Amino acid sequence: QVQLVESGGGLVQAGGSLRLSCAASGNIRSINDMGWYRQSPGKQRELVAAIRSDGSTDFAESVKGRFTISRENAKNGVALQMNSLKPGDTAVYYCNALVVVWGRVQSTPYWGQGTQVTVSS
Repeated sequence: QVQLVESGGGLVQAGGSLRLSCAASGNIRSINDMGWYRQSPGKQRELVAAIRSDGSTDFAESVKGRFTISRENAKNGVALQMNSLKPGDTAVYYCNALVVVWGRVQSTPYWGQGTQVTVSS
């Protein structure tokens, strides 16, 4: 079994910054892609940023130039640095990881429980 635990959400004023962290633990052989998604009320969950095992990254157009994503290999984790936050960034943010567990060759997606980010105007 694999667990993803997020931290770092909270309330911040527009223009401020927050850093989200996610650590994976459990029966982990390797981790391929990791990423952050977000979901606000009435909307579908959307990709915010992703980082592959080779270090390449993808970002939603709405966050390019403001957010960065990085791997934290020591704790099988991923971080999302969010700068110049806007009220439109308000959502529950979820960590996602494609994990290969011991005894298997294919990766399986796992999700964290989500952390609330609220940006006030």
